[in-house]
Amino acid sequence: MTDRGTWQLLLPPAVRHLPADLAAVIAFVLLTIGAVFIPGVNDSVLRVIIGLPFVLFLPGYAFIAALFPEAGEEPDENVAIAAEPGESLSEEEISAVESRGGIDGLERVALSFGTSIAIVPLIGLILNFTPWGIRTLPIVASVGGFTVIAAAVASSRRQRVPTADRFSVPYRTWIGAGKRELFEPQSKTDGVLNVVLVVSLLLAAGSVGYATTVPKDGESFSELYLLTESDDGERVADNYPTEFTQGESKQLYVGIGNHEHEAVNYTVVTELHRVQVQNNSTEVLEQQELRQFQTRLGANETWQRKHNVTPQLTGERLRLTYLLYKGDAPADPTVNNSYREVHLWVNVTARGS
Repeated sequence: MTDRGTWQLLLPPAVRHLPADLAAVIAFVLLTIGAVFIPGVNDSVLRVIIGLPFVLFLPGYAFIAALFPEAGEEPDENVAIAAEPGESLSEEEISAVESRGGIDGLERVALSFGTSIAIVPLIGLILNFTPWGIRTLPIVASVGGFTVIAAAVASSRRQRVPTADRFSVPYRTWIGAGKRELFEPQSKTDGVLNVVLVVSLLLAAGSVGYATTVPKDGESFSELYLLTESDDGERVADNYPTEFTQGESKQLYVGIGNHEHEAVNYTVVTELHRVQVQNNSTEVLEQQELRQFQTRLGANETWQRKHNVTPQLTGERLRLTYLLYKGDAPADPTVNNSYREVHLWVNVTARGS
């Protein structure tokens, strides 16, 4: 008969001896990377569902596992009894209490959440002072890398602890107890309560999923934004061009996000305005229409378009304006009749100056 563990011999030694809980941590890190970067998945609710444990639990769990490779021991009942007033524990009882090593499962879970809340902001603070900044790729890479390294250290330290004292997650015991509780109830009342519990959990999970994936009707909106391209080719909301030369082009990205819960036709009008501000009102003295864009977006879809801005008007503090309309733009597009508006203040120098 083939040994059930024979297939494990095909795995590398480092993977073969990896504890089940730490292997699950590393697998979840890989799952999170897929949920964040795989097209189609990264726009779904799975990104949020998978990303929350990745940020709030996994780094702390791996860190605590590295600090405490020993299993927590429940105190002996004879030792845990509190001394009567005026009495004190014997030396043997004190020695038994002090010899307890590690922490139990409940303490690990609580500390995992607490340390994760401390570790992740610290990683973000460090990234803020690096060239990569606080962006999706650096955050996922840093938090995931920290978690994997901490899990590797935890695995190495745990292997050095005697088997009897080594921490392990009793998942087989939990699964067996769960099966007995669900499928072998001691009474009809227990069986009915088990069914009610399962139905309640399904309803709760369905309610959370519905609330996450179906926003309220009052939250419908469209977003209009501008982006630039960084030196590494990433689109960022930073370093917008403000100095232009008449007739020379600079590139920008205009983006639309449809959160109207239905398909919408959009028109974007790009204009350069010479304005006069008086008494908190802005008057357009002269304008140049640069471009118009039209697109149709389904619910929760986004659209970005790279284009060249080539100004002909010259002067200081000209307003580079982007006007968003649902459907077609009017014959005289203005800031007041637009659905959304964003702008940049730019200076345009005459050619040859």
